[in-house]
This record gives sequence, structure tokens and C-alpha cells, in this order.
Amino acid sequence: MLGIEEIGVHIPEGRISNYDRKEQFGIDDHFIEQKIGVRQVSVKDDNEDTSDLCVKAFADLCRKTDIDLSDIEAMVVVTQNPDRNIPHTSAMLHGKLGLPARCACFDISLGCSGFVYSLSVFQGFMAANGMKKGLLFTADPYSKIIDPNDKNTTLLFGDGAAVTLISENPKLVSGQFTFGTLGSEHEKLICNDGLLFMNGRAVFNFAAKVVPDDIRLVVEKNGLTLEGIDRFLLHQGSKIIVETIADRLKIPREKAPYTTYDYGNTISSTLPILLVDELNGTADTIVICGFGVGLSWASGVLKRV
Repeated sequence: MLGIEEIGVHIPEGRISNYDRKEQFGIDDHFIEQKIGVRQVSVKDDNEDTSDLCVKAFADLCRKTDIDLSDIEAMVVVTQNPDRNIPHTSAMLHGKLGLPARCACFDISLGCSGFVYSLSVFQGFMAANGMKKGLLFTADPYSKIIDPNDKNTTLLFGDGAAVTLISENPKLVSGQFTFGTLGSEHEKLICNDGLLFMNGRAVFNFAAKVVPDDIRLVVEKNGLTLEGIDRFLLHQGSKIIVETIADRLKIPREKAPYTTYDYGNTISSTLPILLVDELNGTADTIVICGFGVGLSWASGVLKRV
């Protein structure tokens, strides 16, 4: 049975403080701490690229568990900000890590819902081809496309990367997933001419309306109840989004943690970063839900082995 064995994470040391930008954007401490919930955002070095962040996440994984590169049969990189348009970032990362020539590599172009989508896709790909060990990377450095003078984006998004080891020796295994897309609303969160644009109010309304219903659906699809879920790991879009979803589900806020105060919204890496603390924790049943760019969303249930 394939599932999540371990997770490595890299969050760059560079930071930009939102407190230092209060006058520039006309915001106060309450807005920073209670609305967006981001005190500072993480920023990669100028000479680092997406694949470099992945390499550092892999180094963290190797500190946690022994990895024999010859055992890795597949690798995927989830990103919408690749090193280059051609070739795929996973091919470049394959070379940097020195993976076997027979290792399958491909990219998945998804944002905030990317981890949940790719967990389903990648595990299905591995199972269909009899593979036993693979690496699922998420890395979407938005610092490449953010306008530092755009209040709606520069205060929220931070750089980061994660790698999830999928193997037949899992700590967490997945059940059924749910997915959705509102493609007609794609312009609400979009990159135009190399710069990110976000209609914050529209994205908030989308998440507040769609996500609670989808979580109820995935819980029902897996034969469970909301009361039987130990933890709800939600994409860390902002503090107010996470709290609003928890309130609309009528679940205790402590069951849906918000933790990204000191590095910001790392897009597809928010969920694996949250999962690091859960791998060796006490929660037996975990809901994961990613939502955003597309506008798309995906939810799943993880159970402890």
C-alpha cells in the first residue's frame, strides 16, 4: 500500500517584514496579525531557482530518513514558476539529485490545490506501474512574479519547497479525493505580463463558499463524519480564510491550525509543511484541502497506518 512515509521542507532564511511596510500600504498590526496572519514573508536568494529550493528540501528529507537514490522510480515537481519553460523542472532536478536514468519525471502545473491533486495523480501513476518509491516535490516561488508595490500579493506570499516521500512503508495513507474547478473565474488570480494579480475579495468569497461544502463531501465520500476527523489541514491562504472555513464547518478552530505567520502562503507547499508536524503526531484521521489558482480546489482524507 502506497502512502506518505516522510516529508522534507525548505523555507529560505530571507525575510521581508510586513511591520516595516505598514506606512507604505496603510495597514496596522491588527490587519497583519488577525486578517492576513503574515508577519513576514520568506524570500529566496536571487541566485536560487525553483529546482534549487527542491534540492534543499530533499536535503532535509535525507536528514530525516535514509534515501537510496537507486530506489527512486518516479519523481514529480508541482510548480507554476519553473526554472525555465523548457525543459521541465523535474528533468533539471533529476540531474541535480543524480537520480537513476530509469526514473520517471514529470511536472504538474497547479498552484494552491496542487499538493492534493498531485498526491492522487502520483500515487495512482506509481500504483499503475508497480512502483514502490517516489518523490513528490512542491515549489512555487512567487517572489519571481510579485510586484513589491502590490498590497494584495506582496504581503501574503512566501517562498518555500517540500518533498514528500511516497513508499510502501507509509505513516499516512489516503482515501478517496474530491476535485473541482471554476475556470470561468480564472482571472481572479492570474499572472499577466510576468506579474501576479489577485482579486483578494473574490478569492476569499470563492474559498468561503466552495471549500466547506467540498470538505463535507469528501468526509461523506470516505464514510466518515466531521466529528470523527482529528485534524483539518487547510491551504494557508490567510488566517481569516482558514478561520472562516473552520467556523462555517462548525469545527473548533484548533482542529484547523493556521501556522504561517513567519513565512507566508507558500502555495502548493503549505499542506506538506503542515503535515510535517502530523506525521509523528496523534491525529489518526486528517482532512487535507487545497484551493486557489484556477480557481480550483481538491480535498482528501489521510489515515494513520
